[in-house]
Parts: sequence; structure tokens; C-alpha cells
Amino acid sequence: MSEIFDIVIIGGGPGGYVCAIRSAQLGFKTACIESRETLGGTCLNVGCIPSKSLLNLSENFNKAKKNFSNIGIETGKLTLNLSKMMKTKERSVAALTKGIQFLFKKNKVSYIKGYASFKSNNEIIVKEKNLQKIYKGNRIIISTGSVPISLPGIKIDEKVVVSSTEALSFDKVPKELVIIGGGYIGLEMGSIWKRLGSNVTVIEFLDYIVPEMDKDISTEFLKILKKQEINFKLNSKVTGVSVAKDKAIINYISNKTSTKKRIEADKVLVAVGRKPNTEGLNLKRVSIKSDNQGRIQVNNKFQTSTKNIYAIGDVIKGPMLAHKAEEEGIAVAEIIAGQSGHVNYNIIPGVVYTSPEVASVGKTEQQLIKENIKYKIGKFPFMANPRAKVVNETEGFVKILAEEKNDKILGVHIIGPHAGDMIAEMVLAMEFGASSEDIARTCHAHPTYSEAIKEATLELDKRSIHS
Repeated sequence: MSEIFDIVIIGGGPGGYVCAIRSAQLGFKTACIESRETLGGTCLNVGCIPSKSLLNLSENFNKAKKNFSNIGIETGKLTLNLSKMMKTKERSVAALTKGIQFLFKKNKVSYIKGYASFKSNNEIIVKEKNLQKIYKGNRIIISTGSVPISLPGIKIDEKVVVSSTEALSFDKVPKELVIIGGGYIGLEMGSIWKRLGSNVTVIEFLDYIVPEMDKDISTEFLKILKKQEINFKLNSKVTGVSVAKDKAIINYISNKTSTKKRIEADKVLVAVGRKPNTEGLNLKRVSIKSDNQGRIQVNNKFQTSTKNIYAIGDVIKGPMLAHKAEEEGIAVAEIIAGQSGHVNYNIIPGVVYTSPEVASVGKTEQQLIKENIKYKIGKFPFMANPRAKVVNETEGFVKILAEEKNDKILGVHIIGPHAGDMIAEMVLAMEFGASSEDIARTCHAHPTYSEAIKEATLELDKRSIHS
């Protein structure tokens, strides 16, 4: 007889495992099905966590190589041990994935390994190796995440032409690395391998990088990355990639002049986006509707067209971010429990973990212009921030957008040291509808990077003290 659960979650990534824990906390008999060998999904296994580990390790290597002698730290000859660096990354990943298993046991969540597909609207077939078992769920939540996409005619072989998964595990530093796509993932991966010795070239279809960013930030970001000697071919379209003798030939054309060009590389990273991971779930059997981008359609309670089946995370509309999926996981569990689960989609921060970091929340200046909203701007450079000055991290600035009439904060954009942590203050402020004056009147410790936020709010009324 099939085991029956109150809630079954398909997918053990950030959205799925958080949803499973919260569901169990609310008293539901809960199971989580995961096809990987370990929990944590793309984020913990081959995404957010390993990439941040390598970003940190490569930044330390780069500082030791280029900066230490300038500040009185003599290191002698420096050698990269890539194998040991990769093992350090793997230890971090292993510790965190095992931590989720512990949390499942602590909260009495049943962990089911295998590939899931729907048999009916409350029956799930789980296949693991040669075994097959059916589980029943009164409510089922789809949280299967996303997978990388490629461009027409470009085949990812995970040897020479790779996705971000393989780019986190190279066994040697590629001499020439070409990245197709100038978004979050491509720029983080490019930063890692540039610091470790690759000659990195980014080919981007648009004439600027990270299109969802505020243009001021995007422009400054590009300038800084060029100073770090990352090469850019902007406003360029890749027309094909061929592989011969373990080398890749990348053909591309200029969108402006239609001039045909080519470049050779040891590795090509295709980082042009991701798509919902729903293949094999047999969604048609349970009449679940998707849009033209393959995203599952849900209502404001995360219900699909089949009412006892829900969906969260990368498989539905919205930014493909781990923390967005986590918030939805908690919200859907609470909604099922009769509580008021809610996600404020207007205040979801985004972070690029390069050096310097880039973080943003809320509206960009371009969006405010398009929506005909009158606004004012407060900007403050890290060059004038004492903490940034003494630790030699002075690139970038804080930019705050506030409504002209009532001073409500509409958007915050930071490029600079620890931007990913600093943005949290402004996310909280915006969640509670704060005005820039509220931030300006709040005491910030000295010397800290966060003083740049206070100064930017003061600058909204042209009363910044240190610029």
C-alpha cells in the first residue's frame, strides 16, 4: 500500500527543503523527493554555494598575488593548487547538504530519493535505479528548480562547451575562456577564472551588461571589470560554436556593423539563462498549465490549474533566485495551514558576488522614468567612506531613489564592498515603507561601510556631510 502524506514536495532545493521544514513545523506529515544524491538543489550543489566558495578563494589568491606586497605583506613565490582549492569548495558543499539532512531528521521530514513523475493528481511515481514506488500526497508542491539553456545550434558537451555546472569544476585553469552572456552567472564565473589566470572574454548580445540592473550601476560595473582586464565584446551575436582538437571556435557578428568575427578558446561557458526544470514530471497527466516560457501558471495562493497541486521557485514566474524560492516555500506551507503566507515581489534583492559586489532592490531609474513616477536621487561614493578608504576598497557607490513628493524609498542600488550584506538594511526599510529621512535620522556606527547608505539618503536633500 502507498504511503500517504499530507504534503509531498518534489525537489529538495532552497524552495523545496525550506517548504518541507516549514510544513512539518506546522504539523503536516511531510515528504520531500529529490533526484540528486544530496539535498540542496542547484544552489547548494552546483550553484550559489560552490560559486561563492570559489569567488572567495580566488579573491584571496588574487589579493595575495597583486595587493599584499603593496601593504607590507611579503609572501614570496605564490603557487596555485587548484586541486586543493576545489576540495575546499567541495567540503563546504558537503557540510551544508548534510546539514539539510540533519534538519529533515530534526523536523521529521521523510526524505525520498529518486525521480518523480505524476501518476494522478495525488499519486507520485518515484524511480530510483531499478526500483519504483508510488507515494500519495493530499497536497503536492512542485519545486524542481531550473536548468541551463543554450543558444540555437550550440551544443553543451560539458567538456569544451560547458554550463555553469562544469565551469565550477575545471581540473586546470583554461588559458582562454570565452563566456557567452554578460549576466550574473557569466560575470561571477569570469571573475573566478580571471583571478586564477585565464584570459577571459565575455560576448554579450546587448550593448551593456546585466540588463536588469540600473544603468548607472551597469556602466560603473563594466568600467571596473574592464580595469580587472576582463575583455568584453558587447552588442555582439554568437552565430555558432564548433569544436576541433579540444579547442572551440566561436563565431560572432557585430549587431551594429554586421561584421563577422571569430575567437578561439580552450573553454566556452554558455551563460545565457535558465529554464524551468519540469521535464519528466508528466504534467499533462494532471492537466497543469504552463506559459510560453515553460513556467507553471499559478494563482496568488501558488495553486496550479489542478487545485491540490502547487508550484514555487524557478518553475513559476519571477526572478530565479534561491531566496525568492525560500520565501515562496514558507508562504505556500502557511497558506495550506490556513495562515496568511505572503511574498512581497517588489522587494526581492538581487546580488552579484564579484569584487566589488553589486546589490539592488526595488525600482531602477529607468523603470521609474517609464512609469512616469517623479523621483529624486541620492548618491554617495565609497571613495569618501572612511572604512572603505582604510581597507583600500573604494570603488563604487550607493544610489538611492526616493519618491519626490513623499520621500518614500523606491529603489536602492549599490556597487561596492559588502554590497550584498548592506542591501539588507534597505530591504527592511522598504518592507516597512520607510522614507529616506528615516534612514538619514538613524545612527550608523562609525567607521562602517553602511555609513555610505546614510550619506546617500542625506544627499537626496543635498545635505550629505562627507561629499
